[in-house]
Amino acid sequence: MIVSFTGAQSTGKTTLLNKVRDLNPTLNFIDEVTRRIKREFDLPINENGGDITQSMIMTDHIANLYRRYDGFDVVLDRCAMDGVVYTHWLYNHGKVSKATLMWAQKVYDELISKYDVIFYTSPWGVPLVNDGERSVDIEFREEILKLFDDYIYDLIIENRADNIFTVEGTVEERMIFIKKVLDKKGLDIII
Repeated sequence: MIVSFTGAQSTGKTTLLNKVRDLNPTLNFIDEVTRRIKREFDLPINENGGDITQSMIMTDHIANLYRRYDGFDVVLDRCAMDGVVYTHWLYNHGKVSKATLMWAQKVYDELISKYDVIFYTSPWGVPLVNDGERSVDIEFREEILKLFDDYIYDLIIENRADNIFTVEGTVEERMIFIKKVLDKKGLDIII
C-alpha cells in the first residue's frame, strides 16, 4: 500500500508522518523530496524554483512509486499532486516553462491513481511557521492553497478522488481519522 500526505507548506504533513513513523517503525517512510533536492543539489525551492528543480521533484515522485521497498507499505510526506501544484504556481509567475508544466501535469495524471490513500492536510487552524526552509509568504501560501483546491476539485469532477481524504482538526483528531481510513483500507497502524 502506498500512502501519501499532500498539502501546502506548514499544514502538518511532516508532523503527521513523524507521528505515524514513531508509532509504526516497521513501515517504510519517505519524508522528503523537495528539501532533499535543495540540500543535495543546491537548487532553489518554493517560490524560487525553476525548470530543473521542478523536473527533479517530479522525477523523484516517479521514483517513489516505482522503488522497491522492504515490505509492502510505504508512507510519503508528499506526492505528485504537490509537485504539479507548485510547478503550476511557478508557471503562473513565469518561473518555469510551459513544457515543464505540461510534463509535470502528465506525470501527475499518470501517478495520481497509483496512490492507495492521499491525505490532504487542511491548513485551517495550523499556523504558518518559519522553519528556515519553508516559505512563510502568506500570499504565496494562499495561491498554493487555491491550486490544491482546483486540482482536488478537478479530481472530484472527473470521479477520480476516491483515494483522497481531507484531514483536519488537532494532531490527535487527525491521527484518529488517519487510523480509521487506513483500517478500512486494510493497513493496521498504531496511533
